[in-house]
Amino acid sequence: MFSLPSHIFSRILLKMSATASFATNCQPQPLPTIDQEDEQEQHEICMCVLWYGGELGIAYYDTGDCSIYFMADTPDNEDLKLLQKVVDEVLPKYILSSAKQDYSIAKFLSNLGNTMGEHQEGGKPEVVLYPNMDFGLEVSKQRILSRQFPFVPSDMTATEKILYLSSIIPFESPLVVRVLGGLLKFLDRRRVGVELEDSSVNVPILAFKKFVLTDIVHVDQDAYSVLQIFKSEVHPSVYKQASGKKEGLSLYGILNHCRCKWGEKLMRLWLMRPTRNLTELNKRLDVIQFFLLARNHEIVLTLQECLKNIKNVPLILRRMAVSNTKVSDWQALYKTVYSAVCLRDTCRSLPNTIELFQTISQVFTEDLHYIASLISKVVDFEGSISANHFTVRPNVDPTIDEKKRKLMGLSAFLTEVARKELEDLDNRIPSCTVIYIPLIGFLLSIPRLPTMVEMSDFDIEGLDFMFLSEEKLHYRSARTKELDSLLGDLHCEIRDQEILIMDQLQTKILEKSAVLSDVIEYTAHLDVLLSLAVMARENGYIRPCFSHSHMIRIKDGRHPLMELCAKTFFPNSAESTETHGRIKILTGPNSSGKSVYLKQIGIITFMALIGSYVPAAEAEIGAVDGIYTRIHSRESVSLGLSTFMIDLNQVAKAVNNATERSLVLIDEFGKGTNTVDGLSLLAAVLRYWIRQGTQCPHIFVATNFHSLMQLNLLPDSPLLQYLTMDTHQDGDELVFFYRVKEGMSTVSHAANIADLAGMPPKLIARGVEVSELLRNGKPIQHADHSSKEKQLQSCKSLVDKFLSLDLDNPQLDLKEFMSEEVLPSSATILHPIKKA
Repeated sequence: MFSLPSHIFSRILLKMSATASFATNCQPQPLPTIDQEDEQEQHEICMCVLWYGGELGIAYYDTGDCSIYFMADTPDNEDLKLLQKVVDEVLPKYILSSAKQDYSIAKFLSNLGNTMGEHQEGGKPEVVLYPNMDFGLEVSKQRILSRQFPFVPSDMTATEKILYLSSIIPFESPLVVRVLGGLLKFLDRRRVGVELEDSSVNVPILAFKKFVLTDIVHVDQDAYSVLQIFKSEVHPSVYKQASGKKEGLSLYGILNHCRCKWGEKLMRLWLMRPTRNLTELNKRLDVIQFFLLARNHEIVLTLQECLKNIKNVPLILRRMAVSNTKVSDWQALYKTVYSAVCLRDTCRSLPNTIELFQTISQVFTEDLHYIASLISKVVDFEGSISANHFTVRPNVDPTIDEKKRKLMGLSAFLTEVARKELEDLDNRIPSCTVIYIPLIGFLLSIPRLPTMVEMSDFDIEGLDFMFLSEEKLHYRSARTKELDSLLGDLHCEIRDQEILIMDQLQTKILEKSAVLSDVIEYTAHLDVLLSLAVMARENGYIRPCFSHSHMIRIKDGRHPLMELCAKTFFPNSAESTETHGRIKILTGPNSSGKSVYLKQIGIITFMALIGSYVPAAEAEIGAVDGIYTRIHSRESVSLGLSTFMIDLNQVAKAVNNATERSLVLIDEFGKGTNTVDGLSLLAAVLRYWIRQGTQCPHIFVATNFHSLMQLNLLPDSPLLQYLTMDTHQDGDELVFFYRVKEGMSTVSHAANIADLAGMPPKLIARGVEVSELLRNGKPIQHADHSSKEKQLQSCKSLVDKFLSLDLDNPQLDLKEFMSEEVLPSSATILHPIKKA
């Protein structure tokens, strides 16, 4: 690491005292702009896992922000459900573990590829096993303490460094220490993210962060699909169709009004991790409620304007760690820090009763002012953009200033030197110039004369020939050699000194990188909550209430996606208490809105569990711990399994895992199999849940099995509630009201639905006829019965004609018989319907 003379930075720091007005202005000083596209880099996750004695230790490295995330030693059973949850959310590319391990985790890792293949586009992760000695406790401790981390101040003693790291890493947790030690060895061996860098460059680690999975609501993958939480579509641009994707009509797509990349990333994470932590949910809702107040509209605009300038700081810090910073990085970092100061000052003027505002006011420390002032005093943005490399402002380093003054006055000086050189040259040479080429030095340049044909013609007495370029000959003369010794390679010397200053500046900033990590974390929170507030204001959403009781109550709920697509949307209510109506059986004709109603309940509950306002007049949500669905989607059907197999698999998950706090949505269970079998299984599942009593989940079932009620297959219970979709038969026309009401439907209105679908009237009439015959137990005759009789008579007539033939009669003309008798009759026999 280069060291910069202390007097230079002391002069810079003294000048910071003159920038007291810096933090009072929310807009950064105008800077020359440079085109900079957001770099869409593929993040790689490297995870290390150990499981011993029922305790789980996990740590992973994210190349996106160059941070290591670790989870405190946590109990996990032999089924390793917690580990599976982490893997499903993190989606690692590599999973590192010990070669000496328990059978349970060995089996888990061997099977992990199959489960991961369903969720990860890149296929199954690479499982890497290291010897158990690489995860030794003492070895891992030494590996952590001996490593140089950019965020640790370089002037710390060994003891101070231990105390500093102990405040970040829980050394008292043995599994955490062991997985961190193993992960560090893996990173150094694989050189993740720095494969192409010099071997002296280490994998950058800019922060250690703790992550937890407590109070996470379980949402199965089918629920994410059928509720359209996310919806990836092929990008319409012909340039991005091969690899690019865009978000389609989805909950994430309509909620995402974030202004910075990190807000979008956090919103996606919240959607992947809905929580039942009521304290955390109410904190989020408090912020949204504050932003929805009309008097705070200007504050919202100010905060959003600042958030637009929050750039990709982790990427910039990663480049700083390997000394590969671009000019645009310095500009982006300056804008980010300046905007963060603006956010802090704005939050300090807001009520400190809201925890997020108070946190931002405290953790956005004066280190931001220090970083911004340091950059503004050192970096010459205009000169850097012009030169396309880092340049230093005047009055930072006297040596650089002196060399630049020499360089600026060099043009006139070289003109005078060239005039003297011309006086000493042959009269045939009309002109000459003295030029300076970096890394080569000063050269005398003269035009090529017509007589200079061969290489030997280039020799001039007193000059050393160097090269020919663009019909000009370049030489070294005594004067140019003297210039080299006096002035040296000014460009390179200036560049080297500026690189030295840049390196020292990077070191100072990396030592303060902790505050930059806080900026990314809390600006992301602020951005997401502002986005949710914007969506709530635009669509009239309301704040949900939470309770510890096991209930779900929604008044006049709306489907947030459907109401954007339909011209008119009719709201519907739902209420499931601890002792009444926990199992709702919904009947009604197809296309009446049953599936939309079920999805509406699920998506409103889901929105409440991420801390969002919801589309309803009122909403009270109990402590929901899971959402399970059995609703067909294109993704499910495309798996190649039978519809009924998918039914059984998804309902089995709900039966085995749902608790009294879970929400279960079942639509049209039993499709794809025998009607009696499907009806029997549905009745058996519902009877099982009825026997659970108050331990029964919240269950919403939409079905067309009317026999479920007609045959009294379910016992009377206060847990059961029968609902139907309101319709009205107006003559032959069926009118849909799309409203839920008490009661049950006894008819399917299949003929009316078929008519609305555009089926031919004759087919519909025949369907009604067959249905009536089945219902009354009468035999069903073929629709073409009369044609069959005519066909039979034609066959008999033709046979009689053949039998009456006298083959011994020499007057018999068989060709005439075939053409006049057989062929006309065969046409009637083969095409009776057309003839009829």
